[in-house]
Amino acid sequence: MASSCNIHAIMFCVTSTSNLAYFYHQFLYGSSSLPSFPFSSIYLHDYEIKKLDIQPIKPRDEKAFGYIILKSFEQSHNIVLLNTCREIEGKYIDYVSTVGKKELIPIGPLICEVTIGEEEDWGTIQSWLDKKDQLSCVYVSFGSESFLSKQEIEEIAKGLELSKVNFIWTIKFPKGVNTTIEEMVPQGFLESTKGKGMVIEGWAPQSLILNHSSIGGFVTHCGWNSILESMSFGIPIIAMPINHDQPLTSRLVEELGIGVEILRGENGKIMKEEVAKG
Repeated sequence: MASSCNIHAIMFCVTSTSNLAYFYHQFLYGSSSLPSFPFSSIYLHDYEIKKLDIQPIKPRDEKAFGYIILKSFEQSHNIVLLNTCREIEGKYIDYVSTVGKKELIPIGPLICEVTIGEEEDWGTIQSWLDKKDQLSCVYVSFGSESFLSKQEIEEIAKGLELSKVNFIWTIKFPKGVNTTIEEMVPQGFLESTKGKGMVIEGWAPQSLILNHSSIGGFVTHCGWNSILESMSFGIPIIAMPINHDQPLTSRLVEELGIGVEILRGENGKIMKEEVAKG
């Protein structure tokens, strides 16, 4: 719309640049054997490729996952802004700039600070964390747009129980789903983990939790904002990607040496033993 009015528009890429590099390469070269993607550390498992449906892209396949990203990049006027920095993704910035023939300008990481006074639930959470040893707890959250099935929630719960670590876990349900945490977790889980775990339904002040001295790890879906927050606060990442750009971001986490990915079973099934291992 901006272009149709002869107004210059600039794309602000809110995912990782490694993701942008991967998908842009796919759209440029499709199934062609040459050139191959130059960063072997960023890859997708077979079940992720099937789930994301990133088969060779037709020139005008507007339903493809990354089509909007590609078109936005192409229509961005001369430059593209990135929520990252060269220390994290320098080689990916250079690659996309070269193949895309645009100047890429990193302006991040952009972290939204939360004022304590605005969070009415923070007092209860802080009191619980204050009683725990330094770096003894993991924070478990899968963002505001990713929802887990009952089976997945049960496996994560069993994994947390097996690991014997302290944890804060925020569980969210899709709008219109009428259920409770008690119905979704294994029977007896809340009682057996009482004292070691705090389970919260809905939203929680993530940046305040991650910045607390008792937090020593973050089990995350690998949304880019969550990754940037975790890195900014120096919290190791236990990666459990679900969809969209998250699987590739998980590979970046391991490449940077700032976390580990929880391995999945056949067809991407979550397994309690791997959750505990992570």
